Amino acid sequence: MQTGLKRIAEKSRKEANLKFTSLAHHVTEQLVWDSLRHIPKSSAKGTDEQTVNEAKETFHHWIGDMLTSVHRCSYRAPVIRRVHIPKPGKPEKRPIGIPTIKDRALQRSVYKVLSSIYEKDFLKCSFGGRPKIGAHNALCTFSEVVGGKKVSWVLEADLKNFFGSLDHGWLLRFVEHRVGDPRILKRISSWLKAGVLEDGRINETLRGTPQGGSISVILSNIYLHYVLDLWFEKAVKPRLNGEAYLVRYLDDFIVCFQHRKDALTFQRVLVKRLAKFSLEIQPSKTKLVEFGRFAQRDAKKYKRKLQTVYFLGFTHFCKRNKRGNFMIGRKTEKSRLRRSIASLTETMRIIRHYSLKEQITEINQILRGHYAYYGMGGNIDSLKRIYRFVISYWHKMLSSRSQKGYVPWEKFEIIKTTFPIQTPRLRIPYSQMKSYSVL
Repeated sequence: MQTGLKRIAEKSRKEANLKFTSLAHHVTEQLVWDSLRHIPKSSAKGTDEQTVNEAKETFHHWIGDMLTSVHRCSYRAPVIRRVHIPKPGKPEKRPIGIPTIKDRALQRSVYKVLSSIYEKDFLKCSFGGRPKIGAHNALCTFSEVVGGKKVSWVLEADLKNFFGSLDHGWLLRFVEHRVGDPRILKRISSWLKAGVLEDGRINETLRGTPQGGSISVILSNIYLHYVLDLWFEKAVKPRLNGEAYLVRYLDDFIVCFQHRKDALTFQRVLVKRLAKFSLEIQPSKTKLVEFGRFAQRDAKKYKRKLQTVYFLGFTHFCKRNKRGNFMIGRKTEKSRLRRSIASLTETMRIIRHYSLKEQITEINQILRGHYAYYGMGGNIDSLKRIYRFVISYWHKMLSSRSQKGYVPWEKFEIIKTTFPIQTPRLRIPYSQMKSYSVL
């Protein structure tokens, strides 16, 4: 972090109510260049059709004018190109906004400035879109809460079209609690109202923030910091009869309760709270589940079937370890497992005529990414299922390269020895989970 941003972070930590009135000068040429270098070379082009390499090569030609326009409040955010990507297992598609490469670098620079302020404000319950705090931290914290606190009920919740529903007026009011520099506020407003190019037409953006830009992530966190996190901590918890804990990853969140009555009360007032800020719950992804060591005890006593919790791509369930103590088990959620298998299937089908070395490089790259996310304690069986599928399907693809190309299993074993398939491994075993929790 640059020296100037460190000073901002220190001030933010010491003075919780301080409004920063001079921030734009921290968006320097060096910061924009560092942000530009962070953008992958293969990133999609925006409406100006400029690639990452082209933006880097011409950097010194455009950076001066960009920074001058920022300081003069005359910078106009380029129109965002919208594309739609499939949602796994669903007929509808997810809209993604693609800013120009230059604008993306500027967004990331402003994101770093805002992050230096808000990292000191965001609560421990907030994960996702934050430096060094991600999905694994959220999952481990959830395990710690259910395993170590008085939790009997878990409310799974998901916000309907969250990124497309943010109210611009409320968002700017939230930002203004800490940011008083009109140049930064003007930039944020410009990005929110940049407009979207879709099917050759430019559409106004009257609400929401497009998924795809760096600035959208921190703006969404700021929005939910005030709408949900602070409200839950300051207004809801003191009024409950028992313990309660919130774990939020961007717009996905779960709330753990000691008492069912508290959970039902919260679920009722949550709907009203969100409606005030133009948000609503997705009914199909929201449910109250009896869960935890007390639920496990009662299920056994009354011969009820234990329920499961779905959160961040995992199915969580109650179990006991070898010593008979309660613990949370987890496995890759079915739709996510199907998505990974479909991705590997398509890749192996496309590359089956490549050289064996090229094939195993592609396959192992996907497997390493899968193991890196889903390699959590208790999930080794799901990883092994993916591994066994790859062995079977790769053999099938190698045998289909010609009409007489069947590969005997003895020969395939030699191929596997020469070009080994990435074996399953746990990135975070049970013994390390406590260090990933923020409790």
